Amino acid sequence: MPNQGMPVTIVTGFLGSGKTTLLNHILQNQQGLKIAVLVNEFGSINIDSQLLIAADKDMMQLSNGCICCSMNDGLIETIYDILEREETIDYLVVETSGVADPLPLALTFIGTELKHFTRLDSILTVVDAEMFSPEFLNSEAALNQVAYGDIILLNKVDLVSLEQVKAAESHIHQVKEGARILHCSHGVVPLHMILDVGLTSPAQQDGWQQLLESPAQGQLGGVSTHLKNDGFDSLSFTSDRPFDVNKFQHFLTEQLPDNIYRAKGLLWFQWETERFIFQLSGKRYTLNQDQWPTKPSNQLVLIGRNLDKLMLMQHLNNCLSRR
Repeated sequence: MPNQGMPVTIVTGFLGSGKTTLLNHILQNQQGLKIAVLVNEFGSINIDSQLLIAADKDMMQLSNGCICCSMNDGLIETIYDILEREETIDYLVVETSGVADPLPLALTFIGTELKHFTRLDSILTVVDAEMFSPEFLNSEAALNQVAYGDIILLNKVDLVSLEQVKAAESHIHQVKEGARILHCSHGVVPLHMILDVGLTSPAQQDGWQQLLESPAQGQLGGVSTHLKNDGFDSLSFTSDRPFDVNKFQHFLTEQLPDNIYRAKGLLWFQWETERFIFQLSGKRYTLNQDQWPTKPSNQLVLIGRNLDKLMLMQHLNNCLSRR
C-alpha cells in the first residue's frame, strides 16, 4: 500500500442518475488495477450489487480482479476487511444511495482512524442531464450532492439538446461556482479523469472536519435529517410467483403514482425463462434481459415521497400471475 493510503472515490448522485452504469464502466476498464466497490442502497433489497456481481451474500472475488460488497452499518469494519485482505487492493470506490448526503460518508474517511490507511481522492457526483431542472435542487440530498462534488459528471447528454446541457451547467455553477463538469453518455468517461485525481484537498478536509459536531449537517455516526426533510421513503416487494406481463404493464402506465421517482428491480414474468432488469427514472423505464444466476423471483424497489404503501402492495400483488 502506498504511504499516503489507499485512494478512495465516493460516487454519489440522485436517483436514476446512472451511478451503477458508471461503476460497471470502471470495473470493465480498470486496466490492471484491483478495485474494491462498496454499494449502498435506499431500500431493504440491494439491487445494484446484483447488477455488478453474481448474487452472493456479502462479498466475492470477481474474475477480473475486483471485489464487490454491500455497505452496511459496519462501514468501518467492512473497509478494514478490505484492507486486511492478503491480496492488496489498489483502489476503493464507494457508491452512495441516490438519496444520500455524501458529507457524512466523506467525514468517515477523514474523521476516523481510517484517515491513517486511506486517502479520500474525490467526490464524484453523477447528474442525469435529461431529468435535471432547478426544482431538482429543492431536495436537500440532491443539493448537497452537487455542493460537495469535486467532479460533476453530467450523464445522458445524448438524450438532450445542447441548450439543455448549457442550462444544467448554469444551474450547477450557481450551486458550486467553478465546478469541474464532465459530459458523458452511459457513464463512459476516461478513468484518468475521475480516478486518482487528488481533488479533495487538505484545506477542504479541514473545513469538513469542523462540521463533525454540527447538528445542522448531521454527526459522524450517520445521523442526518435530510431524509426526513426531503420526505423520501421506499417500498420493497418480493415474490416467488412471476408477474403477468400485461398486468405489470398496466400498473406502469395507468397506476404508478407521480410521487414515485425511481424504481429498479429484477423481474420474473410468466412464460419467460430470462431475467428482466427493470430501471425506472421519472416516467422513463427500461427492461433489459439476461440469464438468471439464481432461482427466478421478483425483487422490486420503489422510491419516492409520501408513499401509499398499502395501495402499492395491492397493485403489485394484483400483477402476479394466477397459478
